[in-house]
Amino acid sequence: MSDLSTCAAAESPRSLADPRVLIPLALFALFVIWGSTYLGIHFALESYPPFLLAGVRFLCAGVVMYGFLRLRGMAAPTFPQWRNAAFTGLLLLGMGNGLVCFAEERVSSGIAAVSVASMPLFAALFSGMYGQWPNRRETIGLAIGFAGVIVLNLGSSLSGSPVGAVALLVAAACWAFGSVWSRGRDMPPGPMNTAAQMLCASVALLLVGYASGEHLPAHPTLHATLALAYLAVFGSIIAFSAYLYVLKHARPALATSYAYVNPPVAVLFGVLLAGEHVGPYDLAGMAIILVGVVAITLAKQKR
Repeated sequence: MSDLSTCAAAESPRSLADPRVLIPLALFALFVIWGSTYLGIHFALESYPPFLLAGVRFLCAGVVMYGFLRLRGMAAPTFPQWRNAAFTGLLLLGMGNGLVCFAEERVSSGIAAVSVASMPLFAALFSGMYGQWPNRRETIGLAIGFAGVIVLNLGSSLSGSPVGAVALLVAAACWAFGSVWSRGRDMPPGPMNTAAQMLCASVALLLVGYASGEHLPAHPTLHATLALAYLAVFGSIIAFSAYLYVLKHARPALATSYAYVNPPVAVLFGVLLAGEHVGPYDLAGMAIILVGVVAITLAKQKR
């Protein structure tokens, strides 16, 4: 009887940590929370300049998370782990998120999310360079998702801001390359990876912000400060941790599929909370994007 109890107790933690359970939960966090962060950035930009906004966000989240993990007894990253976390954090958070904040001064939150939806295509290209090309079903899903992005852009005002369009394109490419490059590297373990990347990226973002003449507001609005707090807690600590988990335990096509779901989620939040307009191209594009995500997910399950 005691042996059975011991086995049951040993199996319970494994079942809770089963990637088949955690990956769907992590994807849900990515789809919903990161979809809402585009609107959060829009609100925070009312008082905070873009690069300092991103830098303060990741500095606060990184310090809290790193301090908590160290107090819990988790070892500090080694020098090679800090180096790899710095390079990955610079690409994902520094250039990826920083340029999104920069672009959202020029385009709406929904359009920013739509443009970043090109990221899985860059990820597929970079994965192929490392010998992991998408399989046939994943390629079909990627193509469908990209078609949805094109339809969404047909009705957007992105063409009116070429600087914003270029910034979003570079952000998507940097995020994709950082995601692919980090796979298989000696990264800090578990949530320490999230904390290290945020700390390293925050230093770069703050330096860029102050070097470009940005200044923190003397009297930020409560609305903007609450948005910044939401971005730090939910967008950084929770959702970014979920992304790194999926990136480690799933194929790149599935890990980056959130970029196809974020646009309709971001547009929906923009309509409900910021009064942004949704046209027929937006509705059609969102429907096509969701079909592409389903195809990628089914392809992963087939493998």
